[in-house]
Amino acid sequence: MASKIKVDQLETADGTGTIALQNQLSGLASASMPTGSVLQVIRAELTNGPAISTETNTDIGLQASITPISTSSKILAQWSVHVRTQYATETGYGTRLLRGSTSVWDTASSYFIYNTHNRENNRSFYSYNYLDSPSTTSATTYKIQVRSQSSRTLEISDNGNQSTLILMEIAG
Repeated sequence: MASKIKVDQLETADGTGTIALQNQLSGLASASMPTGSVLQVIRAELTNGPAISTETNTDIGLQASITPISTSSKILAQWSVHVRTQYATETGYGTRLLRGSTSVWDTASSYFIYNTHNRENNRSFYSYNYLDSPSTTSATTYKIQVRSQSSRTLEISDNGNQSTLILMEIAG
């Protein structure tokens, strides 16, 4: 249950006057927040994702949509991918962030090697972030893709482990 405080006036600290409080906050809107303010946060999570065994970027089912309030807003995308491999040799993977069908961030040709100790059944959890400028007030979908190094099988978010995608609209 929400609490309410109802007052018509506040007395000044020195007791010499009062402050009227009629609709003082009615003009405050998300679009008028100072530059750098967080206007909204959207979170998506993935558990029991797919197995990836291709060097081609593949959708893993981790996506979220956000509708920016202003065309000058930035979208801070933060994502973490949980990966497991059963190989006893070095194995790596790459990720890519898409806005709609457009790639806006990619690990390019350098994979993040995560099994450097040659252990089988290795699990890793890497986090990434990117500040995007979509220049729109339309609903915008961001999604994560993953690719395997050397076509080794990667299990994404297996056994209830979570991969997450967080989108934050930042006032521009």
